[in-house]
Amino acid sequence: MKIVFDCRYTRIGRHDGISRYGARLVEELSKLHPVTMLISDKRQLELLPDLPWEMAPSPTGITEPWVARHVNKLKPDVVFTPMQTMGPFGRDYALVTTVHDLIYYKHPTPPRNLPWAVRVMWRIYHLTWAFQRALLNRADAHVTDSLATRDQMLEHKLTKRPISVVTLGTDGPAESAVRKIPSTRELVYMGSYMPYKNVGLIARALHDLPGYTLHLMSRADDSTKAELTALAPEASLIFHNGASDAVYAETLSRATALVSASRDEGFGLPQVEAMVLGTPVLLSDIPIFREISGHAGGFFSPDDPAELVREVKALEDPATWQSRSTAARTRSAEFTWKKGAETLAQVLNETVAARSKRATEK
Repeated sequence: MKIVFDCRYTRIGRHDGISRYGARLVEELSKLHPVTMLISDKRQLELLPDLPWEMAPSPTGITEPWVARHVNKLKPDVVFTPMQTMGPFGRDYALVTTVHDLIYYKHPTPPRNLPWAVRVMWRIYHLTWAFQRALLNRADAHVTDSLATRDQMLEHKLTKRPISVVTLGTDGPAESAVRKIPSTRELVYMGSYMPYKNVGLIARALHDLPGYTLHLMSRADDSTKAELTALAPEASLIFHNGASDAVYAETLSRATALVSASRDEGFGLPQVEAMVLGTPVLLSDIPIFREISGHAGGFFSPDDPAELVREVKALEDPATWQSRSTAARTRSAEFTWKKGAETLAQVLNETVAARSKRATEK
């Protein structure tokens, strides 16, 4: 079986979420089966494992619907893509795509950094489920990050194809010292500042958490900084403007907790990144966070800053903090890239077998 892995979403210079997902998953998958990577820029190789690769057009180009004309030349049995938008027309291979979440059907505001034309198309695409259904039904199978997203796909009848859950992993250290309750009062937020992320609630809660600071690890534009600064007490916010992996890990390793007040997520990788270090997680009470963190998490309403304050103050008790820290480390062991790759390998094998069976029956 020849596997081609679509790595064209790998960033240049530094990973974002999708980029890291693809890079780590292809690395672990290659330990189980030979893989050929598909890239669109040779600079992407700096963030990818040392594996065979082939060039293809950019996934955001106008020729993407017909990218199979390039991929067919590689004669793959199956192609896996970490998104659901890979062009399906004219392919001679099995195609497995990824649906990370359905957030933008509830929260249709597109990311600010997209060109205006893409923002318009984004809005139109998310006005109806029809476009998504048409696209997904042209593939052979799909994977998603969580049971929550899989159940939403089934609820809205988005595809007739099989859906499997391939959970994300983390790059936490193989060994780290058991944490002790921190001497400082620091909270960490990692993620974007899209409206549904609800970061303003965390900022407002700081008024009732004297002595606490909130580390905002992701890059923020000036308007976002001004908005959040106006909501929080003076000098309580620390903007890292896109922290390096090393700074992020070091900050998490000394923090009281990682906090997220998001109203929707497809998985929520930062919570696993925190848990693997023994850092407690305080999360909005939504199904996906319950699914991933289980009993290790502390939960609060995304509409009530007072509930977040209650959860933070509960961690001031040394026994409670230590118990949550231990539970976090234990829970994090459920999420590894190796486990995800093993599940993906099984999905790819089953998809090729099913496609071959259908071809034989025709």
